[in-house]
Amino acid sequence: MTEDEIAKLIVQAAHNVHVELGPGSLESAYKACLIYELKNLGLKVSSQVMLPVVYREVNLDCGYRIDILVEEKVIIEMKVVSELNNVDFTQALTYLKLSNCKLGLLINFNVSRIKDGIRCIVNGYL
Repeated sequence: MTEDEIAKLIVQAAHNVHVELGPGSLESAYKACLIYELKNLGLKVSSQVMLPVVYREVNLDCGYRIDILVEEKVIIEMKVVSELNNVDFTQALTYLKLSNCKLGLLINFNVSRIKDGIRCIVNGYL
């Protein structure tokens, strides 16, 4: 399955969660529901994946953790904020670089329409 195919399934799953919960819930609730939806689609899902920083050929745990990794190809960084900002994009891009994944979705569930809260980030481009 390609990154684009996975991303389409993630967007649909996020839509389903947002329709059910609406804006205003806790990030942990959205995360649990999204993981449930993705697993029901038969996707391999990992949560809170640690990303070490490799410095001088040594792996260092600096506290970086991907919210959700799907099929070991696409990262999901979840937010529940009034507005996404540059720090959110930079964080997602850092996770892409450290994980060597090509595609990431930055999803803010605190929006009226979920399509307004989803941003696609490609490794190497903002």
